[in-house]
Amino acid sequence: MKKYINCAIVYAILALAGGVFFREFTKINGFDGTTTLAFIHPHYLALGMLFFVVLVMLDKLFGIQGHLGKVLVAYHAGLNVSVVMLLVRGVFQVLGTALPSGADAAISGIAGLGHIILGVSLVLVLFKVKKAVQEQ
Repeated sequence: MKKYINCAIVYAILALAGGVFFREFTKINGFDGTTTLAFIHPHYLALGMLFFVVLVMLDKLFGIQGHLGKVLVAYHAGLNVSVVMLLVRGVFQVLGTALPSGADAAISGIAGLGHIILGVSLVLVLFKVKKAVQEQ
């Protein structure tokens, strides 16, 4: 449970930092449009902090820690790759940098892979939780 709550704390800090960065970076650059930077805060808040707070409660109720193992490594990787690509694209959007089509496609592709890894690992976590609940 300590690992899960520590992850929740780290993701809460990252969510807050992402929100502050979005606000201040757009203000400093005089940007008044839509940017993917706005999605960093909610991604880290919901998929990071809240997810691990729920895992703390599930571990307390059902002892799921032994079931998750490497699936959570993939979850962390998928979440962080996705958010880093939101950051990269958002910085280019705010700065008004026109990306070559190859770079634009690469950012989209890497973000897509991050989301796929995140989605698959989320479903695997749910199946592992189901298994732990059934063993109770």
